Amino acid sequence: MSDKLKIKWVYGICAIFIVLNSIFIVKEFYWFTLIPVLLIIALLFIFALDKLLLFIVFLTPLSINLSDFDYKIGLSLPTEPLMFATMLVFLIKMLFERKFDSNIIKHPVTIFILIYLFWIFFTSLTSTMPIVSFKYLVSKMWFIIPFYFVASQLFKEKNNIRNFIWCYMISLILVVFYTVIHHSLYGFDEVTAHWVMTPFFNDHTSYGALLAMFIPFSFAFIFDKNLIAWKRIVSLIFFLIFIIALILSYSRAAWLSLAVGLVVFLIMVLKINYKYVISGVIMVIGLYFVYKSDVVMYLEKNKQTSSKDYIEHIQSISNISNDASNLERINRWQSAIRMFKEKPILGWGPGTYQFKYAPYQLSKEKTIISTNSGDMGNAHSEYIGPLAEMGLLGLLSVISIILVVTYTAVKVYKRSRDREVKFFIIVSIISLSTYFVHGFLNNFLDTDKASVPFWGFIALIVILDVTSAKKEKEFVLEDKLNNKQ
Repeated sequence: MSDKLKIKWVYGICAIFIVLNSIFIVKEFYWFTLIPVLLIIALLFIFALDKLLLFIVFLTPLSINLSDFDYKIGLSLPTEPLMFATMLVFLIKMLFERKFDSNIIKHPVTIFILIYLFWIFFTSLTSTMPIVSFKYLVSKMWFIIPFYFVASQLFKEKNNIRNFIWCYMISLILVVFYTVIHHSLYGFDEVTAHWVMTPFFNDHTSYGALLAMFIPFSFAFIFDKNLIAWKRIVSLIFFLIFIIALILSYSRAAWLSLAVGLVVFLIMVLKINYKYVISGVIMVIGLYFVYKSDVVMYLEKNKQTSSKDYIEHIQSISNISNDASNLERINRWQSAIRMFKEKPILGWGPGTYQFKYAPYQLSKEKTIISTNSGDMGNAHSEYIGPLAEMGLLGLLSVISIILVVTYTAVKVYKRSRDREVKFFIIVSIISLSTYFVHGFLNNFLDTDKASVPFWGFIALIVILDVTSAKKEKEFVLEDKLNNKQ
């Protein structure tokens, strides 16, 4: 086909579309307008999956969950359908090509992720609500496959690492502007801070958790020598805005998680031996059990509830006496533990906690925000939730992923001579550590907002481990040759 004929075809198709679209608009049928967008997305799936993945990352903070609008489907639009399609494209490609980066497949982190997915599958077979559990499994897969397996290949090009982070941060800052403006209409009140970020985030805890995850990157990019000056200035502006937004979120868990992130940073930079860190953690846990009754009595004396005064709000973190938010978490945890005791091996089934916990609440543990029907959501813990839903092995599979990711990050940071690799590793593990801590108090990995950066940062650590290992071997060989000479 000649170039002139191709041009005529393009003009002809465009003319037909304009005519048809005009007719549909007159008939008040507006969906036809989306056809060009769908065609572009289809072309991205075929020819530029990496660009599509970054586009999904950008859309994630702006996505809206249908369940927040009284629809009976918990689906985030437009991201989750795109994630599902990305997963299908990847699986079909693997089916026909039957090859993937073997270094990624054999990596310990991948092995533990696959064990985790297998256990979700197995406990879905034995679930008390199999349909719910298999839907939960599929949703986990459309988070993990695009943002761990596909992203690991995307991150082989280091510019894509920055693109991934910038796509999320730029979109997140739009949500921050919306939230702060919305919040200002209520005088930055503590009560309204819980919901002013809707419809983009369902409450201040998930909003705060994601701010805490990206504050380390926004700060680190200020000192990134690979960025030109104006981008570093933009990073400084983002950092300051994120800090202000985190303060205004009144999310105590997010504040605590960011503080722990700072501790992780000091441990990594000061190169404190991990044996001392582990010993310190074990000692603190041991002291808690030895003086458990004294600790509980001390906490029960704290009557400070949530407040717009920041000092009082921080003090309320340890209030287990009359703070409704804290007491409701304890109610959910206790219910989950009772469920675990009844089904300790296989659990009740992935994703079933919210449908099953109601009978396991005790009247003395209920709060003003508890319901008899138990229709107020999940277990508020990334650790206790799997314990109830997938038994002891479910909890161990989650903990194993966290431990092996942390070990990998520390190993690569110590081993690598590449400053850029060390830069990305330390910031990634700090960001992840904020969520590891946040996971004790909330669970958001069943949402696109948290899963995209969570699995993405894990993929980043793994691919840097794989690629930097090859370079380190080359450095070692060069050193040996130089020594012989």
